Amino acid sequence: MRWRRQLADTLHRNHAKQWKHCVISLIVVLASGCASRPPSNDSARWIDPSQAVQLAAASPRLGVTGVFAMTVKATGKTGRVHLNSERDYRYQRNLSIAIQADAAAALAATLDAPPERALKGKQILVAGRAKRAKIVFFAEGKPTDKYYYQTHVQVTRASRIQVL
Repeated sequence: MRWRRQLADTLHRNHAKQWKHCVISLIVVLASGCASRPPSNDSARWIDPSQAVQLAAASPRLGVTGVFAMTVKATGKTGRVHLNSERDYRYQRNLSIAIQADAAAALAATLDAPPERALKGKQILVAGRAKRAKIVFFAEGKPTDKYYYQTHVQVTRASRIQVL
């Protein structure tokens, strides 16, 4: 019987030591978590082009709303001004900023140059919603069954674009 009591006492002391170490470790972890704060980084709030494309593909009906940060690598003009995150606008990871004509005119007045020229090579922030757009191929003026997707952010106001 005596050996049982000694074993129980030893186990109790070891258990108490382990418990004490566990509590101290927990306190240290919690205290260090309270004492440190992640550095303030505005870029953590921005969505880069590859993230925008992935998030828009994951939610094709709604797209993704946010502030998109990109370097304008290529531009184009149809009825709208297009600012592209990639040199080839057809590349699947390209984020295309489509600026409506009125917004492009207002932006040109602010930049003292057409946006497709003034913004090429610049880093910009764009507030809006990135959505997938289905692009259908045409042959002899008729749509074919071939298509691909692009990710667009429609801009209707110049104030949605900020040059960094």
